Amino acid sequence: MFAVVTGASSGIGLEIARLLAIRGYDLIIVARRKNRLYKIKKSFEKRYLIKVIPMEVDLSKEENCIKFFSNIKKYPIKVWVNNAGFGKLGRFEDIPLDQEVDMIHTNVIASHIFTKLFIKEKGKGYILNISSISGFQPDPMMATYGATKSYLLNLGLSVGYELKKHKSKVSLTTVCPGPVRTEFNKVANTDFALKSISPKRCAKEALSGMFRKKLLVIPGNDIKLLHILSKFSPLCISLPIEYLIQTSKTKREDVNKNNSTINR
Repeated sequence: MFAVVTGASSGIGLEIARLLAIRGYDLIIVARRKNRLYKIKKSFEKRYLIKVIPMEVDLSKEENCIKFFSNIKKYPIKVWVNNAGFGKLGRFEDIPLDQEVDMIHTNVIASHIFTKLFIKEKGKGYILNISSISGFQPDPMMATYGATKSYLLNLGLSVGYELKKHKSKVSLTTVCPGPVRTEFNKVANTDFALKSISPKRCAKEALSGMFRKKLLVIPGNDIKLLHILSKFSPLCISLPIEYLIQTSKTKREDVNKNNSTINR
């Protein structure tokens, strides 16, 4: 019984992989950092007595996604976690177009491909798509990132509901975390306006919701409350607030020149 976790080399993906290993799942872990993947393989196989298959894949290329799925579909995969993704913090006009296109391919197209192929080819099991609290509203200064997460959120809720109505043996759960203590803080050199939760807590709540076949999981009580309050905020209020939150994340004077990156 296998689980696939993309973006598994650190943060939320690593903790999800760890919790699945504790449950006895063999793992296919995917990321672009080969050395980290092999360190995880060695550690997990020794500690949890499972099989770990590390695969270095650039998910920003559609053909890589299709080839990867074709290569592993022979395994008895029961869980598929679409966690790989990244974002850019900065003004829309200043972020290089090629980086945004890669972001759209990694965050949206790869997850879309894997969701579609898992449902059609496997027909049974669990899909966990990692979106973001940013998916619920416009996100100035992280416009493209927020838009990709809105896509994942709406795709997941719609397809998940379809699967339930048609009594499919596949369930789809979408997770929308708020701030999580991952490499974002270090790589992007940012501070969050809200208190961050640990990757372990996020992963635990995500998997708990997935195995209970919930459509939507929002980890952390503060973020749940923020989500409820945001429903009552008109755009004339929410847009300025989001702008201030995002601009306050950077410690540097000119975020437009730094174009800080979040990887997952």
